[in-house]
Amino acid sequence: MSQAPAPMQILQHALQSIAGIDEDHFALSYDMWQHKSFSKNEYYNEYRNVCKHLGFILDGVFRTYYIDEKTGEDKNVFFFSQHQVVVSFQSFIHQAPCNYYTQSMTDSQVLYIHVNHLQELYKRSHQWEKVGRLIAEMAFSIAMQRTESFLFMKPEERYQQLITDHPDIFNSIPLYHISSYLGIQGPSLSRIRKRISGK
Repeated sequence: MSQAPAPMQILQHALQSIAGIDEDHFALSYDMWQHKSFSKNEYYNEYRNVCKHLGFILDGVFRTYYIDEKTGEDKNVFFFSQHQVVVSFQSFIHQAPCNYYTQSMTDSQVLYIHVNHLQELYKRSHQWEKVGRLIAEMAFSIAMQRTESFLFMKPEERYQQLITDHPDIFNSIPLYHISSYLGIQGPSLSRIRKRISGK
């Protein structure tokens, strides 16, 4: 069997780590994945559009955000970074209009697959079914973790969780986006960073 191109090898390794997919089953998807370069500020999916693609980030950072109707401000909800899945999951699963924007915050490289191709893989392979189930579970876990972080965690704890989930994010995006994600003002973020760096 021919060896997958380098980006596909990265994806295969990630899916093997997540779900234990083997080379033969992964090879079923070779012709279904497409590669795309996103420019900074380019949209992966826009508000009210149906998300039809599941993406795997080779390089770059994306954000999911909504616009506050009262203030007109962007409110960051999720970040997605290198070797993570990027998708508007609720829209993708139900093929319904999305309530958010998903935007590249840097020049980014993504492998993506159409929902119809993914459904085809689920029918052909139990291993791909497992991939789908585990990605759905991760999406649910991320959404719950995000909700509970505002209920049970202090801003400094949310900051530390962000560093764990996205170690290089401070090198990639402006601090005001991080403040928005953490639900705090810029000066509060500066104080948190100063306290942690002094420990």
